[in-house]
Amino acid sequence: MSQPTPDETLLGLLTHQPQHGYQLLETFEDVQALGRVWKLSTSQLYAVLKRLQNQGFITGEEAYSIDAPPRTVYHITSNGEAYVKAWLWENHPSPSVRRVRVEFLSRLYIARLLNFSQADIIRHQKVSCLAKRDALLAQQDFTDDSIGSQALALEITQFESILAWIAHLEHIAI
Repeated sequence: MSQPTPDETLLGLLTHQPQHGYQLLETFEDVQALGRVWKLSTSQLYAVLKRLQNQGFITGEEAYSIDAPPRTVYHITSNGEAYVKAWLWENHPSPSVRRVRVEFLSRLYIARLLNFSQADIIRHQKVSCLAKRDALLAQQDFTDDSIGSQALALEITQFESILAWIAHLEHIAI
């Protein structure tokens, strides 16, 4: 499975409002925003912005200011908006622990930013994680004490913790 990329998250931020790179980077550095979710360098950010621009999801426009150098302000296109909305409302999100920690939290952040309900996003993630946990439980053999069995037990415990956290989110979600 490939690593999560910040593409959709950046598109969500630009759906909220056009921004230049340093504004976007601030969101990824702020621990009250996405700073605990993503670790993104300036060069990585600009590489992703270039890729999104090449894909036709965003456009860049030079903005001039008296007291600052020219900056490129990025705007989302209609194709970019459609792409980010499909990502937000994905019916079968990945249940991988890393994807839950990065993509699911990013979905919640963008939904809040755009004043969208988080209920369906949470429900879809819960269903995916329940299915994964149940599949793992079906593999469990309580008579086996091998390392493989212990790794399986750890993975089941991780999903039980994630599901407890998701249950908490269901109660506090907007």
